[in-house]
Order: sequence, then C-alpha cells, then structure tokens
Amino acid sequence: MVKNRLLEIRLKLGYRYAKDFAEYLEINSQQYSRYESNKSQPTLETAYKIAKKLNIKIEDLIEEQ
Repeated sequence: MVKNRLLEIRLKLGYRYAKDFAEYLEINSQQYSRYESNKSQPTLETAYKIAKKLNIKIEDLIEEQ
C-alpha cells in the first residue's frame, strides 16, 4: 500500500491547520484534506506541483507500507 506523507510534512513545516497549508500549496482545502487523510491520492501533476512548491522530490511525498 502506498500512502502520502502530507500530514507529517505539514506538521514538520509548522502548519497547524490543513487549510493554511492547502492555501500555501495553492490547492483546494477540501481536496487537500482528502489527500492528507489518504482518502484519495493526488494526480502525478498535482504531486509534482506540491513537491516543487516544497522543494522536495516526489518520492519524499510517498510512504510505502
């Protein structure tokens, strides 16, 4: 199973609220919430956009289980 690490990354960067982090990432807050809870996964394009904004590799967004 593949999960994303958005919650871990958000907290590490000091964002207390998902809504604020979604705004920083320029992503709809409801969609971001679904990504963070792993109810849905971002498209490759969205994952690239997130990784670029955070200055990390796409691989760093993913946690293999």
